[in-house]
Amino acid sequence: MSLAPQASDASGGAGRHGGGRRKGGTKADGRRRRRRALRWSATVLAVVILGTAGAGYLYYQHLNGNIQKGARSSGDSKARRTAPNAAGQTPLNILLIGSDSRNSAENLKLGGSKDSVGSPPLGDVQMLIHLSADRKSAAMVSIPRDTRVHIPECKDPETGKVYPETNDIINTTLARGGAGCTLSTWEDLTGVYIDHWMTIDFSGVVRMGNAVGGVDVCVRQNVWDRSTPDQRGGSGLKMRAGTHKVKGVQALQWLRTRHAWGSDLMRARAQHMYLNSMMRTLRQQNVFTDTGRLMDLAEAATKSLKVSEEIGTVKKLYDLAMEMKSVPSDRITSVTMPNVEDPLNPSNHVVPDKANADKLWEMLRDDVPLDKHGKKPAAKQASDKTGASKAPSTDPGRLGVLVQNATRSSTEAAVPQRARAIGQALVQAGYGRAQADTSGALSADKTVVKYPSADLEGDAQAVAEALGIPVSSVQKSTDVSGVTVVVGADWRTGTSYPKQSKPKAGDLPEGTDAVNGSDKSKCMDVYKPYQW
Repeated sequence: MSLAPQASDASGGAGRHGGGRRKGGTKADGRRRRRRALRWSATVLAVVILGTAGAGYLYYQHLNGNIQKGARSSGDSKARRTAPNAAGQTPLNILLIGSDSRNSAENLKLGGSKDSVGSPPLGDVQMLIHLSADRKSAAMVSIPRDTRVHIPECKDPETGKVYPETNDIINTTLARGGAGCTLSTWEDLTGVYIDHWMTIDFSGVVRMGNAVGGVDVCVRQNVWDRSTPDQRGGSGLKMRAGTHKVKGVQALQWLRTRHAWGSDLMRARAQHMYLNSMMRTLRQQNVFTDTGRLMDLAEAATKSLKVSEEIGTVKKLYDLAMEMKSVPSDRITSVTMPNVEDPLNPSNHVVPDKANADKLWEMLRDDVPLDKHGKKPAAKQASDKTGASKAPSTDPGRLGVLVQNATRSSTEAAVPQRARAIGQALVQAGYGRAQADTSGALSADKTVVKYPSADLEGDAQAVAEALGIPVSSVQKSTDVSGVTVVVGADWRTGTSYPKQSKPKAGDLPEGTDAVNGSDKSKCMDVYKPYQW
């Protein structure tokens, strides 16, 4: 039996009566065939869509399963979010941490000694990525790994172990409660609220370097970072003078090199140059229309990064990447925290150069662009949280005010009798019950006035006004029982708070070693013993 008549009979056409069809058929026959074809097409399309969607969903879940997550913060921090600008936008701060963990065969093969296996990892690379509220500028800020800082009490979210507060170099924070402790230490030091963290280890750097396809870097002289008679170790980086595309293991070598650049501080510059070059490379690549490339990058990124739990999905990481991608290269500024030799260990450690470092932190807190192409941020929205004054509820003479001496810093001892001097100034201003806290000197970078409950907010603001302290430094806090003036390291002399000049866009403090994201001319100088 012929298949053609069966098909015709099934359709109810002329063949059903045994008659033949004219060449081309009738108009009705054509409409029936088109409807039948459309039904088949719709069925096939539905199967394809469902199949693709199912595969896409499974792949999305696979990528989500790659991502490791951890608690955002594991320490005590008083940092507060920057208030929204006039358009209701807020800055975004992400802490990027490079781990030196050797606790896998892959990482051990890529660097380090077997003696390090089993030891808690150190955070040898620490860099804050700051996206401005309007997403028109960005900053990358590094703190050298050997910077001695105050580390707050941290609790390991996985084991429950509590690490007491201490004073140590900042790269040890990763071993004291994970990345959440590193984040809390940064917030304690800078006063900048950090929204998220990401960590990456040796093998992650190699995977990402390969997925990107290579990044251009430059050296002025031939370099070989190796052991010398005076210095053991080295990354193994070896290349001739000029510009080279590095990826995989060589990219890791570039990022780990420090002896050949002359210091750990110059390593930060090399890392900034690499990341700037990577961002320029990704902009030039047609990643989002090249499915294969996009999948390679997604696979590498999700396997390479461990992130704070609130951004632990592919969608949230993709959204973050899109926000970063929107910033032009010439509006990205990379800097290193201004620093000086540590008086307790000048040959090995550094400490913040207080005045210049504080200015940098202020620029980040106030969302002032680090590049000169930016404008002054739009005025903040008026609200009780951002500075609107409230009327005092208590007569000054009856209000109890406690004054604490927190002028001690990592580099300077506390100013003797500081709380007593400010307490007497308040008494002269009519606050007869003001008194100094005699329990001992504390440590705080910035002077603040704290109050425990909303009914005392107006009184705290009035106390701040009496001393010349800006209303933005008045904070609600659960760790005080009444209005409390915390005299910080920024107010070591005088009884009237020193007026602070606000930094302008591009007005960077000294010692930041700034690199612009669009600058392709930068080359690393090689320390003489490592030239060949």
